[in-house]
Amino acid sequence: MEKNVTVPAKTKKGGINPVITIVILYLIAAAIFYFIFGNPDNFENGDVDKGHPHNFLGIIRKGGHIIPFLITFFFMVIVFSIDRAIVLNKSRGTGSAEKFVNDIRALLNKNEINKAIELCDKQKGSIGNVVKEGLTTYKALENDTTLNKEQKLVQLNKTLEEATTLEMPTLEKNMTIISTIASVGTLIALMGTVIGMIKSFFALGEGGGSVDSATLSVGIAEALINTGMGIGASAFAIIAYAYFTSKIDDLTFKIDEVGMSIQQSFSTHN
Repeated sequence: MEKNVTVPAKTKKGGINPVITIVILYLIAAAIFYFIFGNPDNFENGDVDKGHPHNFLGIIRKGGHIIPFLITFFFMVIVFSIDRAIVLNKSRGTGSAEKFVNDIRALLNKNEINKAIELCDKQKGSIGNVVKEGLTTYKALENDTTLNKEQKLVQLNKTLEEATTLEMPTLEKNMTIISTIASVGTLIALMGTVIGMIKSFFALGEGGGSVDSATLSVGIAEALINTGMGIGASAFAIIAYAYFTSKIDDLTFKIDEVGMSIQQSFSTHN
């Protein structure tokens, strides 16, 4: 009967609460839109609705009520990117991940498992946690007489996979939000664009043959402002998502690399 030597999984937590964060960011964006961008001083004669904007803040305010959502997207990308940067930095541990991997492999070649575990305690982070789980199981399996070598290797591989799986939610938390903004941002902007164009066509229709240029220009401006904001938010999100995905892949590759070394060492020395 196969003996289970894996350590019970613990719940991993990492990163900020997305729901609370999004609500707070929207309230901040709405306050900026209505009270800063919508300040009467930004418009001709202090008329927010019909006055010509004096500056860039007033121009953005003319984008309409879709703009607070797009501003929120910008803030979300910034905040969640900072959150991911902090979490991923902690996940790499206290020292260089590259040096840690090389040191662990050197100790494994010498079959110095205890020193390797001590190094994991110093490194910490996701990479240190996974490697320590594997090395702890390594030691336990060395003294296990109920399993043959093949069964031990299967158990060791299972432990490493479970430990890696346990760390992944911490690494990938809120990444879906950033990727969603990349696509939803342009759709929300498109909604604002359509609303602006509808206003422009109404201006043409209500002109009775003569074009109301002021109303027409306001509608077109609203459409273009929403388009620009949406493209900017989406582009920012795409860049952030690609960057952090590459960082996560790099870290998981290092974990897999050490995991292979642990299995090869066990196969060689046992």
